Amino acid sequence: MSEILLHPMLMHFLAAALYAWLAIHFWRTRWSGAAQMKPQVPQLSGLLRWERIVLFGALTIQGITLSQEVFATGGMRFGFSLALSMTLWLAIALYWVESFYARMEGLQMLGLPLAAVCVLLPALLPGQPLHVKTDSLLFRIHFLIAMLAYSLFTLAALHALLMAVAEKRLHKGRLSPLLSGLPPLMTMEALLFRLIHIGFLLLTLTVVSGVFFSEALFGKVLSFDHKTVFGLISWLIFAALLLGRHLRGWRGRVALRWTLAGFAALMLAYVGSRFVIEVILGRAS
Repeated sequence: MSEILLHPMLMHFLAAALYAWLAIHFWRTRWSGAAQMKPQVPQLSGLLRWERIVLFGALTIQGITLSQEVFATGGMRFGFSLALSMTLWLAIALYWVESFYARMEGLQMLGLPLAAVCVLLPALLPGQPLHVKTDSLLFRIHFLIAMLAYSLFTLAALHALLMAVAEKRLHKGRLSPLLSGLPPLMTMEALLFRLIHIGFLLLTLTVVSGVFFSEALFGKVLSFDHKTVFGLISWLIFAALLLGRHLRGWRGRVALRWTLAGFAALMLAYVGSRFVIEVILGRAS
């Protein structure tokens, strides 16, 4: 019985079903036209206790599934589908933790549908074994830092999209109960830059470790391939954004555009390149 319950395919679909059900639930109770006609309900301004429990359950199921997928062969297996799934899993987990301290409930309408799709990808497109020293502590630290950086910037990108929607609706004078219940844009912007600062620090550690320990991590001297180039471009974009923020006071739409541009470059650095290699070209590496 336990083997059936822990079957990877079943767990993929169970986690996806929970994410999708929560997304539909939040749409009906927080976002849809019917919800907009209702007066603002204080207890619906954040996540209810049972909603947190269900979301935590979905995260737990996906986390177990990811560990089975990545470490299924004794070494490590990875690819664009696992990268997307893990990135969204960490982003939703960070959202779950951050939601205890800040009003971030609008992100569920952006993040949960994506998570529901991405959790299914490894079952359809499993990754390839990594031909690197996966048992190396240095590699595992590098891998963890890189995935945390990806996830923080994913959360920042979703947050930036939510801010853009809220700002557009605010200028038009048409705010739904959900958007009107969000913190002021200045507060949301402060949270966005907190995410970007932490993500940039982790991305810097990823780039530095990759440059200086390439031979120890990957068994070869660093080569300037598409992954390295897009990774450096992303780092430069976020560095310019933070400099612009501190020196010129960049905010609003300028900050949102730079955030989304940096995130796009970061996704192309690994997820996009692996998609081309694994799916379009049909190669393992």
